[in-house]
Amino acid sequence: MDNDGLSSETSDARLGAVVIGRNEGERLRRCLESLRGTVRRLVYVDSGSRDGSVALASKMGFDVVELDTARPFTAARARNAGLEKLRFADPSLELVQFVDGDCEVAATWIGAAKAAMAADPGVAVVCGRRRERHPQASIYNRLCDIEWNTPPGSTDACGGDALMRIAPLVEVGGFDGGLIAGEEPELCLRLRRRGHRILRIDAEMTLHDADIRRFSQWWRRTVRSGYAYADSFLLHRLQPGGYCAKQVRSNFLWGAFLPALVLGLAAVSPILSASASVAYPILVARVYATARRRFSRRDAVLFAIFVTLGKVPSAIGQFRCLGRHLRGRRGSLIEYKSPG
Repeated sequence: MDNDGLSSETSDARLGAVVIGRNEGERLRRCLESLRGTVRRLVYVDSGSRDGSVALASKMGFDVVELDTARPFTAARARNAGLEKLRFADPSLELVQFVDGDCEVAATWIGAAKAAMAADPGVAVVCGRRRERHPQASIYNRLCDIEWNTPPGSTDACGGDALMRIAPLVEVGGFDGGLIAGEEPELCLRLRRRGHRILRIDAEMTLHDADIRRFSQWWRRTVRSGYAYADSFLLHRLQPGGYCAKQVRSNFLWGAFLPALVLGLAAVSPILSASASVAYPILVARVYATARRRFSRRDAVLFAIFVTLGKVPSAIGQFRCLGRHLRGRRGSLIEYKSPG
């Protein structure tokens, strides 16, 4: 039987959806409303919300999974749980649309994504253009909107919002539930190693609500990114290709080694210290030159400055990850967003 909140007359019998969330409030309501009538079944997976999200999804007629609080919450774990529930409820489903609970799905997205999937059987994942809901509300929201602006075509990875074929997803074992972030690129890596393709199409996909208004939020989000790079690198460190090795080296060099060198030289020779610190403006210029090929001058400047500044919190995240691995512990959520 279909979910009460979905329409079997307009939905695709092959397609289900998994929405994940934690204290998303009104953002979740917009997300669930945007999926009405577009999928056969919808499962909402909640990670310990205290804002009534579970009651909201239940009232709207969707299947709900509440994750056990005895284990650390991760988005990957939530998506796996949602897919398991979806497949148990309807084994005939072939496609699954994953959506983060802070995103609203564009009205034309499902149709465009299904058409792209149907046109190429080798494609396992289709994603599109994610935009920020309020990019002018803060420079941090603007940075997110710039981050989402990636070119269409064959690509290495998707984000949290994507349409996927269920069979290849099951074939590779789903998401790695132990990763606290970066689980989508890591999944795509395993899919590509099995010969599947990831496709980004030129179509509006979701409207995301980052709601980052303070520097401290941006800092925590960037610490999480650094943690994710290190976690994924350690996970695949024994395999060829050096997955995430370039990012880990860059964050260590610019976010840890060079700051330590500059501070150390300051005690010996201020001139040498100042000379070493000139490397940072050079990095900004290099990043700007690359970013300018895709973004406006203003966005390229903003992007270059914060990519360079972000090396420090990224390095902190990497060291935090390494410390946990040495102690034999897996990570837990690094949250940056206020309840919705």
